[in-house]
Amino acid sequence: MLANYNSPIGIFDSGVGGLTVANAIKQLLPNESIIYYGDTAHLPYGDKSAETIKYYSQKITKFLIDQGCKVVVIACNTASALANEAVLSTAGEKALILNVIDPVVEHIVEKQYSHIGIIGTKGTINSASYQQKIGQLSPGTKVQSMATPLFVPMIEEGFIFDDVSNAIIRTYLSKPEFAGINSLVLGCTHYPIIKNQISKFFNFGVDIIDSAKVVAAKLRQLLTENGMLSSHHKTADKFYISDYTDYFKAISKMFFEEDIVLEKLNFWN
Repeated sequence: MLANYNSPIGIFDSGVGGLTVANAIKQLLPNESIIYYGDTAHLPYGDKSAETIKYYSQKITKFLIDQGCKVVVIACNTASALANEAVLSTAGEKALILNVIDPVVEHIVEKQYSHIGIIGTKGTINSASYQQKIGQLSPGTKVQSMATPLFVPMIEEGFIFDDVSNAIIRTYLSKPEFAGINSLVLGCTHYPIIKNQISKFFNFGVDIIDSAKVVAAKLRQLLTENGMLSSHHKTADKFYISDYTDYFKAISKMFFEEDIVLEKLNFWN
């Protein structure tokens, strides 16, 4: 049985990246309460095996459902690509599940982009989830994909808006196969943090697809269709992390006006 409409929304990611999704959800759906879990002890997810990602994702999903969440948002592209079915199995009929890949693919098909670039972790790119789904729904679209594994640790270590991040961005995105793209999918929820730097690299001539806003819009649609929009914001938002980092605290201030309270919760031992 699904939780009631005033129950919270559960969101999880390997680290700070999911905060981009959480922020977009709060901006679009201010009456909703959220419970966020950042698995900082295990980041990055992108270089882990599929079985490991499934294990982490199912464990976190069970926690969020036990907290009474009416929907669980898989705010991680790697987990969305490799663990979506496992999460659906764990949730059963107890909660709705929304991954971050399917809404973006729907958006791409709707916009009828002709030449798309996709960047993400090794796990996301090697899974070919984006490539296969776009190919099925929009076979005429040319798709170029590239793993950019240094982006997540770069962002988690605080190297943004500086010469280090600009050099890494330039090294990846200057590769010739990306020369003719007219849109770029940020296939990792960490990447919107460096969206402006990426856009500047392309001289603002490429449409940068920010999955956070697309996913928030899809969530609103999902809740509306199921009659589960909250009538009022009655409970405080909660933020859990599996390992405390000063940077997580610092980056959270980029997205939330209030000083959020982080609670360390490691249920892996």
